[in-house]
Amino acid sequence: MPLSTFAHRFRLAPLAAGLVLLTSCATGGGGHPPTAVNALYSQLDQASQGYETALQQARAGNDQASEQTLKHSLDSLKQSAALCGNTPGCDPQRFFSVFDRLLRLKDGSFFAGDDLDAVGEQSPEQAPTEAMAGAAALPQAGRSVTLLRGHKLSDLIAMNGPVKAALEMWLTQWRSNLVDTWINYQYMRYEMWPQYQKADLPEALLFGIMAKESGGKVHAVSRSGAAGPLQFMYATGLRFGLGSDSGFDMRFDPAQSARANAAYLDEQLRVFNDNLELSLAAYNGGEGRMRRMVADDTNVSFYDPKVYNQLSEETREYVPAVLAAAWLFLHPDSYNLHFPKLDGAPGQVTLKRPASLSELTICLGSAEGMEDGWFRTLRNLNPRLDPQVAQPAGSELRVPKQLESVYASRCVDGPWPILANDLHSAVVPDVVKPDPPAPHRTVHPHSRYIVRRGDTLVGIVRKLGCSDVREVSDLNDLKHHHIRTGQVLELPSCR
Repeated sequence: MPLSTFAHRFRLAPLAAGLVLLTSCATGGGGHPPTAVNALYSQLDQASQGYETALQQARAGNDQASEQTLKHSLDSLKQSAALCGNTPGCDPQRFFSVFDRLLRLKDGSFFAGDDLDAVGEQSPEQAPTEAMAGAAALPQAGRSVTLLRGHKLSDLIAMNGPVKAALEMWLTQWRSNLVDTWINYQYMRYEMWPQYQKADLPEALLFGIMAKESGGKVHAVSRSGAAGPLQFMYATGLRFGLGSDSGFDMRFDPAQSARANAAYLDEQLRVFNDNLELSLAAYNGGEGRMRRMVADDTNVSFYDPKVYNQLSEETREYVPAVLAAAWLFLHPDSYNLHFPKLDGAPGQVTLKRPASLSELTICLGSAEGMEDGWFRTLRNLNPRLDPQVAQPAGSELRVPKQLESVYASRCVDGPWPILANDLHSAVVPDVVKPDPPAPHRTVHPHSRYIVRRGDTLVGIVRKLGCSDVREVSDLNDLKHHHIRTGQVLELPSCR
């Protein structure tokens, strides 16, 4: 929604006043803080006051000034919060509380864009519902205010301990996976986002689930058998139309997987009274288990001990991790996170010569700044193809639009397709391993055996297990392998 169509600005005055009250509490009571701390708390007051100023500017119709004031206030808050951590006597939690509130205020009111560069200026109500021709045509602005059953997504993400811990993990140990998910998603966005858009679900939620499930790898398969970018179990996939199509497992299809995921969440939100956390827990831990835990109390919190303490460690981690990834999708710059700017517009090439996806990866190299190469993207966009099997000339392959010209210049003629084919056609010799040597036997001819009624020489040798009839016969000078009851036989013992 453009800033000029600020439909619910005036509702926010009480919230802005509440922010000022909150920050005033930060400086009052409990003695007199040091001068340095007072100065930081003063900046906290000014940041909150800036939002009230922005509100007044928006009411006056000065949208550009309002937006600039908002940005300045948030930047000032970031700087003072950073200094607070190194200032004795300063409470960083007070800054975090205001920071969190200001981000939520921004999500729901002042402007539809977020920390990512907007591609369009459409609101969720104005956005088209049919799949677009390309990612560039899809509305990127407004995704932070997409409603989930009448609630802003940001209102459903509580900044509690588990979510904060998950934010730290995404920004540290899981950071590379988060960025990889972003890159993978940008090239599949034109297929996946329209499925969520049709279901009126927030794009940030789709990203959060995919980040935790597969990292945007279409062919990911878990140890439990869940498959695809959104990790459907086989039976659940069948229930939502992800069967087999000419031998291809539809769980690996990005668009169909997103459609099924949206349908599943829609179903679970109805079951759990629009409780997003319980619905996500059902997606990870099984809806039957969650329904038994919750029973008729669909208003119970995911973090209620009677629910939380019964969940597996995996599910207790999964739900806040998805919500934290969704939050970072909305506000990367506010957490010192910068996703690369990519052109995910879809394209297509018609092969001029036979080539496999592996060969195309080699001849495309690191074109367009893709330092890790294009193998993952080509696989994601062409999930039905075996990457090692050459496709015949005339085959049409999906590629990012920016690679259409690169293919024509690098992969049709010249040295790169020749090199790629030579490497791909290399024959690795089969290694024939020799039969292992027979185990060494140490024979000690000192064992004795007394022949019993019904014994035969063959039967005795079988009991011995490491000799043969001839050896025992020769050792005892037997004629025609004849033995009698009570006869004492010398037997080789084996170790």
